Amino acid sequence: MAEMVKEIKIKDAQVPVVFEEGNFIPIVSLQLVFTNAGHLSNTKDGLADMSAKLLNEGTKKDGSVGFAQKLDDHAVDVTAHVGRESFVFEVSALKSEFPYAIERLKELLKDPNYTEEALEQVKRQKIGWLTQKKSDFDYIAAVKLRETLFKGTALARPYDGTIESVKSITLDDIKTFISTHMGYNNAIAVIGGDISFDEAVKYMDEILPLLPKVKKEETKYFTASDKRETVLIPEDTQQAYIYFGAPFNYSYKEKDQYKAKIAEYLLGGAGFGSRLMEEIRVKRGLTYGAYSALRRTKYASYLSGYLQTKLSTQDEAKELVQKVVDDFVSKGITVEELEAAKQFLVGSEPLRVETLSQRLNRAYNEFYYGRPLGFSKEQLKKIETVTLEEMNEFITSHKELSALSFAIVTKK
Repeated sequence: MAEMVKEIKIKDAQVPVVFEEGNFIPIVSLQLVFTNAGHLSNTKDGLADMSAKLLNEGTKKDGSVGFAQKLDDHAVDVTAHVGRESFVFEVSALKSEFPYAIERLKELLKDPNYTEEALEQVKRQKIGWLTQKKSDFDYIAAVKLRETLFKGTALARPYDGTIESVKSITLDDIKTFISTHMGYNNAIAVIGGDISFDEAVKYMDEILPLLPKVKKEETKYFTASDKRETVLIPEDTQQAYIYFGAPFNYSYKEKDQYKAKIAEYLLGGAGFGSRLMEEIRVKRGLTYGAYSALRRTKYASYLSGYLQTKLSTQDEAKELVQKVVDDFVSKGITVEELEAAKQFLVGSEPLRVETLSQRLNRAYNEFYYGRPLGFSKEQLKKIETVTLEEMNEFITSHKELSALSFAIVTKK
């Protein structure tokens, strides 16, 4: 059965339900996605993530170990996690155990483990993780690039938190975050598997009324800097970690997303078929891999990419990245490149929709970005028919991609 999106009424709100029935295997999965409740909603750095981690510590009544044991005994998963924009609860189980899984989710929503002991446990884990990240040079360069591109905005902040910010988070901070960001009126339900739509609605009628009404926020939009800055971060490293980014003046609302997809693939998304890999690795052997992506989200649209190279070839590699991007936006692509991109993007499509979770995820994204269901399939047809002239007109109209900023972890 194809995916569908319907709205159900919960109290005074219309809640969207993204649904697909698939009874090939007797499994049911549910995601409750709370919009504008992710990292970008932090009032303290790391707060959204810490809130999710605390919800993974089970209920106050059973404690972390007792609750985990209940789930394990029935091979049920109930977890919370967070992204930049959204806070997500995931529940998955065999069809026969799904009612039990829903009962555990309700238990967790009614009685989270709001204890100092649970908070100290997640703080210890998070501080341990952040301590490890002090020597993760990819992480350091990525954070610094974001800080450089989005200076002074929520996107520039260390949203995973710092050791100091994590230490300062209190139980009240977490309770406030959860009670003001997880509401029945900012939820989207994504449900699929061996279940009917009517059954899915029945479960939503049980779960969502347990949640409060929250203030719905609009997603803020952040524009990437075009100042062409280079920031060097001195570390005790044996090689250079080069992260780069630039503005991409293109909205997720545009109807010709397929053009951005082809451009992304050929510039740095294709591995060995991309310009960056061809010029920096294949021709000059300066790196094992060079990659980039054109990110098109509700909160920002920008180019980002990365590579590692020897300290002695750091400047050469950086200049080469700039040259590859400059050539790309000034001259466009060749007919051979376009054909290769078409073959891959169309040919690999079945691999992107072979599992239920992939199909649900795609349907959710189409809904979330205000696109009709089936938008991705339509885009695929357009990839097949797009001409070289149309592609090059698109690529050469985005000269802003050349305004690259760099964050480089290098030798002290």
